[in-house]
Amino acid sequence: MFGKPGNRAKAYADTGRESDINTASPHRLIVLLFEGAETAINVAKVHAEQGNIAGRGANLSKAIEIISNGLKVSLDMEQGGELAARLAALYDYMVSRLLWANMKNDIPAMKEVLTLLGEIHGAWEQIDPSKQQQ
Repeated sequence: MFGKPGNRAKAYADTGRESDINTASPHRLIVLLFEGAETAINVAKVHAEQGNIAGRGANLSKAIEIISNGLKVSLDMEQGGELAARLAALYDYMVSRLLWANMKNDIPAMKEVLTLLGEIHGAWEQIDPSKQQQ
């Protein structure tokens, strides 16, 4: 009648995430994209280790979507100049590595992308405007 408990928990989590997205600053939205991509890759690694091809593929596809249509699309190529162009190229590289990782079940490639994302994510958090005003 009420569905599985996991479905209710997921619905609650989705609502919380949606609320966070609706009230987030532009800076926070980028942080959420980094977190989402990193989480998806970490889950994909677990699936890869367990031999769950479908789970690995679904989560790597999710990470690719976030990187391509979230992080890369958010770059302002006019204002960002060379830095934006380099980040766009790096995001393209990450996507190609994740595609490779999915085809070859290459966990080191997933870890490489996690490292790259982590470095940019950390740098992005360092320039948080809300922390700069304090």
